[in-house]
Amino acid sequence: MSERKNPFNQPIGTPVPDWTARPRPFPTAMTGRFCRVEPIDIERHVDELHEAFSAASDAHNWTYLATEFLDASAYRAWLVKMRQGNDPMPHAIVDLRSGKAVGIACYMRIDPDNGLIEVGHINYAPCLQRTPAGTEAMFLMMRRVFDELGYRRYEWKCDNLNKPSRVAAERLGFQFEGIFRQAIVCKGRNRDTAWYAIIDKDWPRLRSAFERWLDPTNFNEAGHQRRKLSSLRSS
Repeated sequence: MSERKNPFNQPIGTPVPDWTARPRPFPTAMTGRFCRVEPIDIERHVDELHEAFSAASDAHNWTYLATEFLDASAYRAWLVKMRQGNDPMPHAIVDLRSGKAVGIACYMRIDPDNGLIEVGHINYAPCLQRTPAGTEAMFLMMRRVFDELGYRRYEWKCDNLNKPSRVAAERLGFQFEGIFRQAIVCKGRNRDTAWYAIIDKDWPRLRSAFERWLDPTNFNEAGHQRRKLSSLRSS
């Protein structure tokens, strides 16, 4: 494609015709086959989340998060503070088999004018990690952003040293965009932040891969996947 230039012979970006600011995310549940992602309800979800997180053998899941909670009351206070504004928007991930909240993820840094939104503050209890429900939760949140709201860009950021988060982002189809050195001070430590993103033109291919991966025929009688999500993304 030839480079676009303005009357001053300067290179300029491609037009975004008829662009208008996008709606903010809806405060409604997103339901799939394995899980339901719903706005946090302090009274219903806090004790369930704390119980689920407490099933971990140690506190390693909190290492790269900005906060760490040893009791339900502290977690409740944090969620109450999170809910005071409209950004971030914390969501509980509810396992449909047990009916209990077993994880959390937030829409945050919401920018309707530019069609940009980030997913963050992700924390999965041991029973949600490496499960179809965990993958489906991220798909449901992506689908709302791109298909229901029409956003242009969906971001994932994490500590550059957080290898599990980086692996998860790449498995889900986020593309690595670089390292912001000395981005923040977290828990008294330097954090270089790794940036990942999915943009709207990536989404149709990713959506197809997620739908094929989540299809019942992709799982055997024991519930194990037949094909990996990464292989479906590349096929």
